[in-house]
Order: sequence, then structure tokens, then C-alpha cells
Amino acid sequence: MTDAPDVVVLRRSAHGMDTEEYARELRERLPDRTVARAATPAEERDLVERAPVVTGHRLPPAVLEAAEAMEYFACASAGTGHLPLETLAERGVAVSNGSGVHGPNIAEYVLGQLLVFTRDFHRSWRQNEKREWRHHQSRELKGDTVTIVGLGAIGREVARRLPPFGVETVGVRYTPDEGGPTDEVIGFDHDAFHEALSRTDYLVIASPLTAETRGLVGTAEFETLPSSAVLVNVGRGPIVDADALLSAVRTNRLRGAALDVTDPEPLPADHDLWGFDNVSITPHNAGHSPEYYARLADIVATNLERAAEAGDYGTIENRVA
Repeated sequence: MTDAPDVVVLRRSAHGMDTEEYARELRERLPDRTVARAATPAEERDLVERAPVVTGHRLPPAVLEAAEAMEYFACASAGTGHLPLETLAERGVAVSNGSGVHGPNIAEYVLGQLLVFTRDFHRSWRQNEKREWRHHQSRELKGDTVTIVGLGAIGREVARRLPPFGVETVGVRYTPDEGGPTDEVIGFDHDAFHEALSRTDYLVIASPLTAETRGLVGTAEFETLPSSAVLVNVGRGPIVDADALLSAVRTNRLRGAALDVTDPEPLPADHDLWGFDNVSITPHNAGHSPEYYARLADIVATNLERAAEAGDYGTIENRVA
């Protein structure tokens, strides 16, 4: 049996990126610590049994059961709803997430979709496939209103990239008194939210899925949005009522939708949303970036430095439990 590693990187990958790359990034930042990544399930269980720090996208039951020495789990995703947080809390395990890692790349995805729908690139692409030279009209972003639901790391990055386009921005967050990088900030108050929707040209969903945000955008919201509005969802699928969205698209109550997340997910091949020219669907990969593991490694390395200085994990960045 080898010496116990300081950090174990779990095998499950994301966006087709092998976690060995993540392990290499951690080794560069933690030269005085042993960073291990298992090649097999059995080796993984053996390593986590003796490691104080474990990092990865998920904690499978077998790994959780084996991780007797774990003090800190660094989740490699921003969302942690899939983790056994209560069990980890009972065991005294500190948990952080990857909030901020996806900010720049998802913000670029959102901007890309805004421009696609503004300049009607969908039509250009369809005409290009048919070798059809035919002029068509498009729009401008300048003067439009972009409402961003969620002013966390992703929402803030979206908002910071919008001013050069000359748009008005509205941010929606739980604590509107804290403000944000948008021209206006409101809370989730029903009337205030609907008033903002009534003047929204682009509705960007960038919030986590919570009891309050589940089903936040439904029939009443689609009826309140102008029919010229576009929905961009990079949050979670169930934030938008799927049946209400489908109805809004079918009845032209919505100019279009860009969905990186869906409900259900993956979206079945026979789902009606696939059949609309004005609905852009991507397979939950707006978060992909070649800098993904490097940014994650920065968070973990910083947190281990903080823990070493403080003697515990109470001051770590992105702590969720």
C-alpha cells in the first residue's frame, strides 16, 4: 500500500475532458502535496479511504462510503443539488463548489445567442445550406432590454459584457438591496418581476434551481413577455415550465428560445422542441472551456492554502456546506 495521498481526483469527466488534466493542474499548484487520480473503481475506493481531500463532479455512494478520512470535498460543478449534502454535513465534511469557473464561457454563450437571434443568423444558415442568395431583415441589440435572472457569478459576467451593445439591463436576485452590475436590480416579487418581463426583449435565465425558481417562467410569464422576446436558459431546465414554453413557441408568443438546459434532460429525440427553426438547443455544454480545470484547480489550491493557515476549512472560497 502506498502512502496516503493528500488530494484525490475522481475519475468521472465532464464535457469530454479527462480528469487527469485536472490532476495535472492541481499538481502544478500544489507541488508539496500528493495528488492522485485512480484508473479503476477499486483503486479509487482505496485512495479516497485515506485522503483528506477529494474533488470531482459527483460522489457515488461507494466512494462516499469508502471516504472515511475525507475532510473536504471540492465539487467540480457549480450546482450541488446532486450531492448528499446532509450526509456530508453529518460527517463534518466541508464542501465547496465551482462557482465562477463557468462565468466567462457561459457569458460568451449568452452573448452569442443574443447576436444569433438579433441578426437572424438562423435564417442565414438555412439559406446557406440551400445555396440561396436572398436578403432578409434583422434587428439591432441597441436599445433593447435584457433581463438576467440570477446575479451570481454567471449572471454578473453576462451583465458586464453587455454595456458596449447599448442595451438596458435588469437583474433579478434574492437580495436586490445588494445591487449588481445591471442598470436596475429587482427581487423575485411577483409584481416587480412581471413588470420587468413586460418590457424585456431578451430573458436570460442564469440562476440555480431552487424551490423559488422551479417553474418561475410559466404560462403567465410567457403571456407577459412581449411576443418579440427571446428566452435564453443557461440555468436549469425546470426553471422554465416545459409545456408553457412549447405552447409559447407554437403560438408565436415568443420570437425564439436558446436552451442549453432542458426539462427533461437530455431532451428526447422525439420531443417537439427539436422541430422549431426558432429554438436553438445545445446539450448542456455552454460550460465547456479549455480553462475549466485550470480555474477549478485555482479554487482548490487557494482553499487548501486558506485551510492550512486557519487550521480548518471555515474560510474556504465557495463553501456550500
